[in-house]
Amino acid sequence: MPNCDTLIQNARVIDGSGADPFIADVVLQNGSIATVGDASDWKPAKIVDAGGLTLCPGFIDTHTHDDASVIRTPAMLPKLTQGVTTVIVGNCGISVAPVLLKGDPPDPMNLLGEAESFRYPTFAAYTAAVTSAAPAVNVAAFVGHTALRSNHMDRLDRAANKQEVLAMRAQLSEALDNGALGLSTGLAYLSAASAPVDEVLALTELLQNAGGMYATHMRTEAAAILDAMEEAFQVGRHSAVPVVISHLKCAGVDNWGRSDEVLRRLDSAREAQQVSCDCYPYAASSTTLDIRQVDPRVKVTITWSKSYPALAGQALSEIAAGWGISQEDAARRLQPAGAIYHGMSEDDVRRILRHPATMIGSDGLPNDAKPHPRLWGTFPRVLGHYCRDEGLFSLPQAVHKMTGAPAQNFGLLNRGLVREGYAADLVLFDPETVRDRATFEMPEVPADGIEQIWVNGVLSFSTREATGERAGRFLCRQVSSVSQTRLEAPLSESLRSVDRKQ
Repeated sequence: MPNCDTLIQNARVIDGSGADPFIADVVLQNGSIATVGDASDWKPAKIVDAGGLTLCPGFIDTHTHDDASVIRTPAMLPKLTQGVTTVIVGNCGISVAPVLLKGDPPDPMNLLGEAESFRYPTFAAYTAAVTSAAPAVNVAAFVGHTALRSNHMDRLDRAANKQEVLAMRAQLSEALDNGALGLSTGLAYLSAASAPVDEVLALTELLQNAGGMYATHMRTEAAAILDAMEEAFQVGRHSAVPVVISHLKCAGVDNWGRSDEVLRRLDSAREAQQVSCDCYPYAASSTTLDIRQVDPRVKVTITWSKSYPALAGQALSEIAAGWGISQEDAARRLQPAGAIYHGMSEDDVRRILRHPATMIGSDGLPNDAKPHPRLWGTFPRVLGHYCRDEGLFSLPQAVHKMTGAPAQNFGLLNRGLVREGYAADLVLFDPETVRDRATFEMPEVPADGIEQIWVNGVLSFSTREATGERAGRFLCRQVSSVSQTRLEAPLSESLRSVDRKQ
């Protein structure tokens, strides 16, 4: 009778594939799942009686800004307490590596922290720091386009020239060689809005030979959203790489009700290329305070302000009224700052969440003084509010969106499923009681119904608190490394186009 580390008995297994639940015992050995089914041949060091609770793969947060948090606060309680065992960082064009700051981090890189958070001039230095910090969750990372621009450009309100693009390509190549997932962009932000598509293409061309992917906070999520989607799809087609549209939404009151046509365009693209998207389960967004998004029809709440830190948590309209000025002028006075924008239709959110191509990403901002509740509540909200209470999808479908689908889309081999030989990232939860407790008024509250969590076979959360054991790993892109001949090849048409436009 072979020994094993842990035997989980009497579990109602939802395996992450979307298939129906089944009752089984699950054996954990050396960080992996050794058996799913009959465990009578094993001699466990520890037995856990699941008592019929649901056991599923650990949740993969497909869209985070935890780049510095996994090092600075490796306990990662906002994510671990809701069942997240893997975070994808480096989204929206911003990453803490590779970065060489010339001063304070530009907007929106300041969402990731102050200047001291950007200490990694190479991607290899960042992966080493994550490994040294030993966070409680696994980490996989994109390289941010805006971060690369900031490294090599004297100002960000223009297109990069050929020399600057070549310098960015060299850093992206180093990152791909050291396990980066690919490139992310944040083309909606002023720090990247002046980058033409040829600049993006000249970078993403490196991804194909590397087996990398492209994630994008599109140029707009408002009136011209279909054009922005087409640009994202063009990048994917040109470079022959998978595309992930970040936090897909119909933003702004004038854009409400357009989710049907947006999803039709998504479906059309998916017939010819690999495209997916992520979404958070709230009708409010959160980012830096942007005067372009101030609309008197939309409630805006300040999440942080460097100039007026005591005003975090207050409504912009109330602040403006107190100062006797317009909301736009109040926003200018508060900057640099962050905000929550209640600018989406619940019907659109539900429609996008339900779509089969949609994965779940929190987009939580861990450095905000008064963060959006998605930081602590995203995954239990999907399971409790949208699945159990609203019946938006079945429980196996909900779990698939948070486990098997992202593992497949991001190339996280041997994760995301309860299968023999897969990593033992697991969550035991009660589907009858699981719910988010974080609110806009009290955003930093852990969820109910999450019972136990294993990360790489190590019990990391139990009886409503972290165990103190941290077994997360840095997850390298699990395909061949970038071809150096790709970087040294003759200039592509995109790069020649960049050169001609100077």
